[in-house]
Amino acid sequence: QVQLVESGGGLVQAGDSLRLSCAASGRTFTSYGMGWFRQSPRKGRGFVADIGWSGGRTRYADSVKGRFTISRDNAKNTVYLQMNSLKPEDTAVYYCAAGVGSYGSTLHAYDYWGQGAQVTVSS
Repeated sequence: QVQLVESGGGLVQAGDSLRLSCAASGRTFTSYGMGWFRQSPRKGRGFVADIGWSGGRTRYADSVKGRFTISRDNAKNTVYLQMNSLKPEDTAVYYCAAGVGSYGSTLHAYDYWGQGAQVTVSS
């Protein structure tokens, strides 16, 4: 069993930056592909970014490419989402997810989910 705990959300203005963190329990963090998804009231849960086991491969949704950066620190069992140039449309609950031996842009690639962190961007 893996527990994921997100932190770093908050209320910011358009153009500001935030960094989300997701700390994972367990001793096999390097075997998990990690992803970030987000969900707003009018939309389902959608893909934001994912990262491979060593951190060498990353992928982003078109809507965040060039503004968001996903990274991981395997020594700290933590994955990050650096969000720059935030826009009001980035407002959502952000979830991190862990896939045992898998990752990708679909919900089904992941086995464990965090509780979510609210990010609100005002105009």
